[in-house]
Amino acid sequence: MAVRAFISYSHADEKSLERLHKHLAMLRREGLHDWSDNKILPGQKVGDQIAASLANSTLFLALLSPDYLASNYCYENEFQKAQELAAAGAIRIIPIILEPCDWLSSPFSEYLAMPKDGKPISEFTNQNIAYMNVVDGLRKVIEDISKPDFAARDSTFMRSFDTSIRRPKIKQDFDTIQKTEFADQAFDVIQAYFENSCRELNEFGEGLLKAKFERMSATAFTCLVVNRGKHSAEAAITVQNTKGRRSFGDISYVFERHAENNSSQGSISVEADDYNMYLSMNSFSRGDSKLTHQQAAEALWKQFVEKAGIGYE
Repeated sequence: MAVRAFISYSHADEKSLERLHKHLAMLRREGLHDWSDNKILPGQKVGDQIAASLANSTLFLALLSPDYLASNYCYENEFQKAQELAAAGAIRIIPIILEPCDWLSSPFSEYLAMPKDGKPISEFTNQNIAYMNVVDGLRKVIEDISKPDFAARDSTFMRSFDTSIRRPKIKQDFDTIQKTEFADQAFDVIQAYFENSCRELNEFGEGLLKAKFERMSATAFTCLVVNRGKHSAEAAITVQNTKGRRSFGDISYVFERHAENNSSQGSISVEADDYNMYLSMNSFSRGDSKLTHQQAAEALWKQFVEKAGIGYE
């Protein structure tokens, strides 16, 4: 599976970001897609681009320093959103310690940091060794989340000083508000995934693939994809957050543009067991269970573009 990494950093640490980019070169050749806000183009809305990329990422790499912890935007916006996605099983948070800072007093202390033992990169005599330690760790993470059974395991890389300690599982009931908020988060992730994927097709489709994404309302969007390499190969979809108004599931979709809200060809529903909420994807031809937001978005996108003769390695 393609792994996308959102790199969160303070602009005061741009030189460290550049060093990290160089060390990630081989991982990129192996399929890693990394994103940071220096890829935003003139005229694009910064907030929208950051939100879309964050929602479409599998990894959240936080470059921690005194400047990062002091940044309201990095800490209170990007990191807070990443925590929400991590709680929903949609992203894995990985702190990378650039300089000595008070990160152990923050929620970052809950996650296993890199380099090894949380030693700041700035304290290494040869900093290339520190960056290689980070790269080695990321490669292991990517291999782990690429395994087929990843959907059944935790999506967060939790800090653990004693691996023999057993973590308790607490049974609970989920009320309507919790399920509604979970569905809203799922719709936001799916919408951002489709928007970013359409942009990716237009950018890397080599002139053969074209995609158009449109927000119809706060609770609906539509997409059109054209494969000019095949005659009449195109696909359309309308996705709606039903807000509990219909019996088509929490998120409903129809394979046509600007579809009315009284029809459905498939749906994504919020389900819960004794411990967690998850998504179940149902259609007339398939059924999946216990998906994260990101996994549901990826599954629906692949089902959609297959109708235009587009697949992924």
